[in-house]
Amino acid sequence: MAANWGASFFNATGNRSSVDEVRNESGASGEDEVVEPDQGNVLSHIISQLRPGADLSRVVLPTFILEPRSMLERITNFMAHPETLLAMSTIDDPLERFVSVVKFYLSGWHIKPPGVKKPLNPILGETFTSYWDYPDGTRGYYISEQTSHHPPKSSYFFMAPEHNIRIDGTLKPRSRFLGNSAASIMEGIAILRLLNRGHDKEKGERYIVTQPNMYARGILFGKMKYELGDHSYVKCPENNLVADIEFKTKGYFSGTYNAIGGTIKNEKTGEVYYELSGLWNEEMYIKDVHTHKKELLFDASHAKHSPPLTRPIEEQSDRESQKLWLKTVKAIIARNHELATDEKTKIEDRQREEAAKRADQGAEWHPRLFRPVHGGPGGPDEGEEDLDWIINAQIDSHNPELAIKQILATAPILKGQRETSQFEIPPRTSHAVPKGSENEQPGHPVLRQDSTTSRVDKFVDAVEN
Repeated sequence: MAANWGASFFNATGNRSSVDEVRNESGASGEDEVVEPDQGNVLSHIISQLRPGADLSRVVLPTFILEPRSMLERITNFMAHPETLLAMSTIDDPLERFVSVVKFYLSGWHIKPPGVKKPLNPILGETFTSYWDYPDGTRGYYISEQTSHHPPKSSYFFMAPEHNIRIDGTLKPRSRFLGNSAASIMEGIAILRLLNRGHDKEKGERYIVTQPNMYARGILFGKMKYELGDHSYVKCPENNLVADIEFKTKGYFSGTYNAIGGTIKNEKTGEVYYELSGLWNEEMYIKDVHTHKKELLFDASHAKHSPPLTRPIEEQSDRESQKLWLKTVKAIIARNHELATDEKTKIEDRQREEAAKRADQGAEWHPRLFRPVHGGPGGPDEGEEDLDWIINAQIDSHNPELAIKQILATAPILKGQRETSQFEIPPRTSHAVPKGSENEQPGHPVLRQDSTTSRVDKFVDAVEN
């Protein structure tokens, strides 16, 4: 399996998602995890560390429940159905357009590797970039960075410039042990913008999105099971529309796995327009409450998603997800759990050493690609405070050609782009710093300018020692 995986990972046209090979070669249904021979010993190790309510970020998890990709890469599931994504900005009717956004939101949850898997926790300063080639010759671009480690925050940016679509988000997962279950509480929001709609021509028409929580059942005994649970929402404040969506967990004596339910209504008047039902991994339906007409909204059981493309490994820097976790991922796929644990531990130990070194030097770490959100009344990011971080670049909202140039100047995304000085945070002050000066050397502070406030502060890279 490892040899086949390697062949698909390094290809001439661009790398596919790290998890594709696992999905393609497995005959598992994706619903239950087969109990492995060494599971009992590993679970005994978990039991020795955990108490109800314990923080899983402080616990060493067995590698056989790890998905062979970073959370930064897993977020791309959200954009992996262009057939639901690209149509949104073309719809004139506000309610129909909102329904199309809900359809897009629901289309990505079925994408997962077989069994119960948790993505690798990104390390501080880790980045992942990718892109999609669409049938009409256009592209979508994705940039992400781990902007905080404790608490974990994964910030991301997506844009399809020719289609007037932009997404900014920060995911803030909190892990908890709940007896025979583990939960990932998915805090944080995403803001989807349709740049050719709305009253604000720069911000566009904004949709605020949250995520359901994720549960791994049966981690200590019985069959392991993956569930999505609890309420999430899609809101369009400008049009007073909200979708309240419940991802239902199965009860002990009733209910079914993977069910959803919900409504689409006018948040101002309370009028309900549609009801949602079905299974998030199979067929989902929408029913007009006035006409009682029920239609298929999205069929996940027959949907084929489009994984993102990435640059070849040899062009990636050591801090980019696929190169950073390469040895760990190979070991996970080969089911060599001892080697996977060793490789994973090396990366985590290095991160701790870097944190200790910064503490000794009194250095404050700053993300390379994202800046703090400047919210509050009258602020440039008013209403977006829950994002915490947003891409540190000026991206034109109405000139696709210019926007593409600005995106590609922010971080290397396409094949042939390398992590060179072009993408380092330069000393942007009124006084140029001579090339080769101390400020340009790895590990030394450089000056960083906020793309919105123009404030300059020190930047400390989280490079490998």
